[in-house]
Amino acid sequence: MQVATWNVNSVRSRLDHILTWLDGQPHLDALCLQETKVEDGSFPLAAFRDRGYQIEISGQKSYNGVAIITRTPLEQVCRGFAPILGETVAPWDEQKRVIAGVLNGVRIVNFYVPNGSALDSEKYPYKLGWLGTARDYLAALLTETPDLCVCGDFNIALENRDIWTDRDRDRHIMASPPEREALRSLLALGLQDGFRKFTEDGGHFSWWDYRSGGFARNRGWRIDHLYVTEKLYDRAIACTIDPTPRGWDKPSDHAPVLLEWK
Repeated sequence: MQVATWNVNSVRSRLDHILTWLDGQPHLDALCLQETKVEDGSFPLAAFRDRGYQIEISGQKSYNGVAIITRTPLEQVCRGFAPILGETVAPWDEQKRVIAGVLNGVRIVNFYVPNGSALDSEKYPYKLGWLGTARDYLAALLTETPDLCVCGDFNIALENRDIWTDRDRDRHIMASPPEREALRSLLALGLQDGFRKFTEDGGHFSWWDYRSGGFARNRGWRIDHLYVTEKLYDRAIACTIDPTPRGWDKPSDHAPVLLEWK
């Protein structure tokens, strides 16, 4: 089974890129998209359905938005935290950042974690609070489905080797100690990093800033992750970042990441 994650930075702007990439992935079972930036009524569903794909979406105008594209229908589709945790967490669902469903017995969870903007921004405590709610959500899901694949744009580089530079890492959004600790708390539920099973060294990134020639100079961050529970981790046979689409004309600033298990 193959699952991929990709922040496409507008599904309509990057539609041709997504379809071209999908055409080159004949064995892909699920593609999780983030930052689709479109309301559900305007999502380009026909472009995927015409190729035989099923698609589940949760979007909003101009910002955020998530989707899961599959070859066979998802079961038990769930949008947001509230269906699992109750209406008390409904305010966390105002931004469309969570969608999940079961495929071949595996629950796939697609997250678009808030960026946080800056350490002195009001968006920073929002990010930490969102991550705490995400932990509660995953803990509840694990009581129902033991095989979990949690993927998406986490907007956190968990380790220093996931960033191209040593400068000001602890004071930089996406690398501050509280953010990393919040992510480690989530992983402590029993999730492991599929990419790090196969690649120990640094220099491998999934996001490059549009500015200052970030991609051409490989000045990137690894912030797009696929985390899986123990049985899936043991069965994993490959996890790769595909930087090719990042080099296309008018690309997303992220590259797709793909995990395969037996």
